[in-house]
Amino acid sequence: MALSDFVATKITGDPVDLGAYQGKVVLVVNTASQCGLTPQYAGLQTLYETYADSGLEILGFPCDQFGHQEPGTEAEIADFCELNYGVSFPMFAKIEVNGERAHPLYQWLTSTIPGENGPDIEWNFAKFLLNRDGELLQRYSPQVKPEELTGDLEKALH
Repeated sequence: MALSDFVATKITGDPVDLGAYQGKVVLVVNTASQCGLTPQYAGLQTLYETYADSGLEILGFPCDQFGHQEPGTEAEIADFCELNYGVSFPMFAKIEVNGERAHPLYQWLTSTIPGENGPDIEWNFAKFLLNRDGELLQRYSPQVKPEELTGDLEKALH
């Protein structure tokens, strides 16, 4: 399996074949607007601005499964991200990342590289790094700050 095997819905409602990101190093992140980790949006945006020209893509997937910290609509989420953090990387429609209704992309990600306590996503802002072929390289816990990924990103990009 690879990223290109999946389709997701952009925050604007348009379906996207994730194969469109083939050839890019991709960081997949489940996000939330009302979480103690929400300021990680700033770090993710900095990574995106720094490495997009080198081939980095960040895909944000809002999720309301953790403490009801993403209660808004897609339009509200998009506005929040843009106004508060200047997010310009692709954001997708709200999904579930754990359980029977987890998005197929997350079913694959979490079963391929389980976390410290098993396959389930621990909280908002868990991160997955994929190589240019769409293959999963690494899983990072929510507490790992975006700026801590620089070394792994540079290695994957070069």
